[in-house]
Order: sequence, then C-alpha cells, then structure tokens
Amino acid sequence: MVAAVALFVSVYLAAFLAAGYAAQALQLLYVQWIALGSVVCATAVVIRVFERGRWDLGLAVPPAVAAADLLRGALLAAILIGSADAMLLLFAHARHLRDGGFPWFELVMVFTPAALHEELAFRGYIYQKIRRWNRIAAIGVTSLVFALLHLGNSGISPLAMLNLILAGVMLAMAYERNLRLWFPIAIHFVWNVLSGPILGYSVSGYDAGVTLLHTVVAGPAWLTGGAFGIEGSVCMTGVEVGGICWLANKLRISKFS
Repeated sequence: MVAAVALFVSVYLAAFLAAGYAAQALQLLYVQWIALGSVVCATAVVIRVFERGRWDLGLAVPPAVAAADLLRGALLAAILIGSADAMLLLFAHARHLRDGGFPWFELVMVFTPAALHEELAFRGYIYQKIRRWNRIAAIGVTSLVFALLHLGNSGISPLAMLNLILAGVMLAMAYERNLRLWFPIAIHFVWNVLSGPILGYSVSGYDAGVTLLHTVVAGPAWLTGGAFGIEGSVCMTGVEVGGICWLANKLRISKFS
C-alpha cells in the first residue's frame, strides 16, 4: 500500500509540474485541467503497475445508474447549500443581488475539472487502496490531506479548515454509500456551482469573474465565512455535520471496521 501511494504521489507531482511549467510558458492561466490530467495519469500508472490493469474505481457503471447517482448528489448538494444560505439570510442578514450572469467559461475551465480532479484524487484509487486496510483510516487521512491542500487559499481560517475536513468526511461517506464515484462527484460539483456561480459566494477563497447573483453579508468572519466564502462559516459546519449524520445513518456507520 505504501509503495502504491508513493508512486501515485510521485507520478502526479511529476505530471503536474511538467504540464504546469509548459502552461506557464504558454501563459495559460487555468490549471485545473492540468491537475485533472495529472491525477488521471497517476491513477492509470498505479493501476497498471500494482493492480495489473484491473481496479474498479466506481465509474464503470450503466448510464442509468450513473445518472441516478448524479441526480441524488445534485439534490443533496442543493439541500445542503440551500440550508447554509438560508441560515446566512437569517443570521447574517444576507441579501442576494443580481450580478452580471453565469460564468460559462469558468464552469468549463475551473469548476468542472476541479470537482473531477479532487474526487479522483481523494475518493479515487488512493482512498480505495487505504480503505482495503481500514475504512476509518482512509476517511480520516484523505479528509485531512484534502483540507491541508487548501491552506494557501484566500481567507483560510481554522473554522474553514474544520469545514474542509468535514466536507472530506462527507464526500468519502457519499462514496461509501454505493462504492461509486458519481454520487460524490455530483455533490462536489453542484455544491461549488450553487455556492459560487449561482449564489455569488467565494468558493474556498476563489471568486468567479461573474455570477448570477451577488450575495452581501454582514457580521464576523466566523459567521459569514469572510473571504473564504460560505464554506468558512459556522453555518456550513452545522450543515456538514447534518449531512454526515444523514449519511452515517444510511451507512450504519457503527458497523465500520
């Protein structure tokens, strides 16, 4: 297991750095597709080397099954983000104002590859490999690393770090529900699109160039999320705990080994 993780990280970093330097030379500003390509490359290499080309990532399913998972994930994300937004409307006197429109270019260049990249990186092969040893360790380790990799984001705070860890736990448990990646991918993607391009909050410190709505909030950063966005708010802490509890009930988490 350790060798597989080490090879995955090495290939990922090598591919990302090589492609990143090339993109910088070409003055390409968006690197999310590079990150996605790097994790796909790393996944393919470790599966080839350690698994003889055979490993079920949880993506190869009938289209109807994938569509059902995507729909359920989108619905859950809408409920979670809607709940957090409602709490901010109530407690932080948030107001939604009309903005310039939907960021279609960033949807393709940032939000879509970001969700795919992070789910393959943190709920894909590495998570699943550690999971064969211990599921609780897999959830804990990948959720912590997921949060740590956001340390350089604008507006990061201890509360935002806690919320990122909780988000990692929730997404891991979403994978555990059916051992498929489509459900957490949909949660992650719709979560980001609703909170950023649609409602106008920062998404983990990232601001889309244009959004459908612009949200104005008032109050301390622990309540509003500050520059990190809605994911840095204590309202999101409550929402994520609720999501984890719901998934835990579905999974009967007490039976985890």
